Amino acid sequence: MTAPAAAPAPAHADPPPAIPDPKPGRTSTRTPKRPGQLGWLASVPAIIIGLLFTVGPLVIIVMFSFMSRPPQGGGIVYEFSLEPYTSFLFQTDFLGNTAFDPRYLTVFGDSLWQAVVTTVVCLVLSFPLALWMATRSEKLQNFLVLIVTIPFWTNLLVRTYAWMLILNDGGIVNTISQALGLGKHELLYTHFASQLGLIYTFLPFMVLPIYSSLAGFDFRLAEAAYDLGAKKMTVLRRIILPLATPGIISGVLLVFMPAFGSYVQPVLLGGGKVLLIGNLIASQFGDARNWPFGAALSVIILVMLLIALMAIAFYSRKSGRKVEIAL
Repeated sequence: MTAPAAAPAPAHADPPPAIPDPKPGRTSTRTPKRPGQLGWLASVPAIIIGLLFTVGPLVIIVMFSFMSRPPQGGGIVYEFSLEPYTSFLFQTDFLGNTAFDPRYLTVFGDSLWQAVVTTVVCLVLSFPLALWMATRSEKLQNFLVLIVTIPFWTNLLVRTYAWMLILNDGGIVNTISQALGLGKHELLYTHFASQLGLIYTFLPFMVLPIYSSLAGFDFRLAEAAYDLGAKKMTVLRRIILPLATPGIISGVLLVFMPAFGSYVQPVLLGGGKVLLIGNLIASQFGDARNWPFGAALSVIILVMLLIALMAIAFYSRKSGRKVEIAL
């Protein structure tokens, strides 16, 4: 004799019961706490630490950028001034004559160019790699992601010094070049070395977001498109590329902005011959001791980042595609 079947569960769960309010004549609709759930007061320490170590330094830099420079020595004078921003484009001589000075704008342009080249090369190299990773088996995908993230296990300075050993006059590149009869080449302390270091450093930041966008794709849809007569470039343009667009945008931002303000690679691999915006900011806080101007340059980079984030948010809202700036 079989047991009677259990009654089917209702389609919609009942709303949580109202908690009686201690005051008569009123009923509270507060949801009862779940077991283990903490109140908002428990997050106050984390919020304080976050504001102190993230928002706090940004506020200080913005304040410094509107301050004056002391007549002698470094530091700041707490007097409002727009000179840190005007000195980015204009310089005043000892006679009080103000003229346009493109020196810092040239540094800005060189930084922008290296960041663009780094981003484009990383994108060209990362998209085929991420697509190939996404088409492998799940176990192999996990192993390949591990290989891509291995550089993060080592300090950036150690990896940069390794490139210095590879590119110097007695390094492996020049050794192989001499063995092949091609002679010795000056690779270290050049624009090429600085650019190569940037590409190597930020390549994983482009691979991982694109891979994350393609990892959940059912590639049987691409096979169906092939069966329906679509060519490979058509499938890539109309099916795969739109799916990877959020990851591409995320990777472009994750690569472009750090490469634009990079400091380690131009100093160590470029040997100080490559002056970029990151080096200029460091020199203003160090050698020149012009803190307000260094803070103003930092704020300019911050404004560029905010504009890029606003553009991505606008694109996400218009296209209906969710873009996350994360690895």
